[in-house]
Amino acid sequence: MQDQSPRSFHDDEIDLVELFQSLFKQKYLILAVAALVTVMAAAYAFLATPHYQVQSVLRPVDRGSLDELNGTGVYELTPSEALKRVGAGLSSYENRLAFFRDHQALFGGLIEPGRSLEQAFEAFNRTSFTMLQVDPKKANGQSDFVGLSLTYPRGVEGVEVVNGLVTFVLEAERARIASDLKVLIANRLFNIEQKIEAARASYDASKQAQIAALLEQDTLTRAQLQDELQALRAELKTRRQSRIALLDESIQIAESLGIQKPTTPSSMSDTLRQGQVVRTEVSSRELPLYFMGSEALKAEREALSARRSDDFIEPRIAEIEKELTLLGHNRQVEILEKRQNEDLYLKDLAEWRQEAAQLKGINFDASALKLVRLDQHALEPLAPVKPKKALIIALGGVVGLMLGVFAALLRNLLRPKKQTV
Repeated sequence: MQDQSPRSFHDDEIDLVELFQSLFKQKYLILAVAALVTVMAAAYAFLATPHYQVQSVLRPVDRGSLDELNGTGVYELTPSEALKRVGAGLSSYENRLAFFRDHQALFGGLIEPGRSLEQAFEAFNRTSFTMLQVDPKKANGQSDFVGLSLTYPRGVEGVEVVNGLVTFVLEAERARIASDLKVLIANRLFNIEQKIEAARASYDASKQAQIAALLEQDTLTRAQLQDELQALRAELKTRRQSRIALLDESIQIAESLGIQKPTTPSSMSDTLRQGQVVRTEVSSRELPLYFMGSEALKAEREALSARRSDDFIEPRIAEIEKELTLLGHNRQVEILEKRQNEDLYLKDLAEWRQEAAQLKGINFDASALKLVRLDQHALEPLAPVKPKKALIIALGGVVGLMLGVFAALLRNLLRPKKQTV
């Protein structure tokens, strides 16, 4: 085994030398293959359709440019939001397709037989448009921007396409803002009208409820007064009947005692005595009614029996009748029912009408609105971006050398080896 290892190593060295010698002997083949591939790469580099690249960059505007729009009090838009809206419009497939349909002359050679308009634009849109934005990982220290890059072949008016698409999107966004502003104003006005109608309905309902409450209160008060009046009259009648009964009893006593004229107990006792005596009588007790005498008592009884109404006895009855008369006409209810312009009594009507007048007075021209600042216009490119001729030729040369070496090796493997002792 010690003899075989050096021999194997020696054989390998001989094989490498022979390999390089074989490749050197076939150098013309290698150079020919490399030259052929390089010529083919050069032909492709010079014959391939050149592609150009243009781009447009947009940046946020100053806040003052949107002050008129924000000053309407209906629509609020910040410069950052405006830039995002324009960026979304540039990346919108719908906007790009609409621009393509309206400006087909700028996209010469894209429409091929057997392909529809949408199919042709789909292929072009997928490979040609690129959105430019701030890298979120490197956003520190960089101002916000949005851009559109277009890589296009010869025959397509790339500069006009990019600038025209930017203008088209800006006009579309301005029109959308104007439409949104009109819708918002119309909605605000509709909401105000709804508030006014609701306030009118609420006021009418509250007025009817107030009238009903007043009438109900009047009905209740009238019923209570009538009950009180009826109770007072019944009381007076009872008191009159009681008085008549008391008078009958007193008359009977007075007749039995022979008292016809008003007298006192002491006067009755003095009638039996002789002479004239002046007597003063002081008593804290009320004398019985029969001392009034039967004549006076009968006269009072006849008067009470002939009485038809006791209302004059009680002053409260006159007051009740006055109150009942006043309740016959509720002036507050009459005033509420006779109101003509009821809008004057709505609480927030003046504020709502002022807001509606301000909304109707908004006259904003969105066509002059500056949404973004055009930082870079698309300019005519000086040279195509592809194909890269030098790189393609260099790669062709390297690939040609590799293919030449591979062909030489393959030829060497297929050649029968010489037998050596």
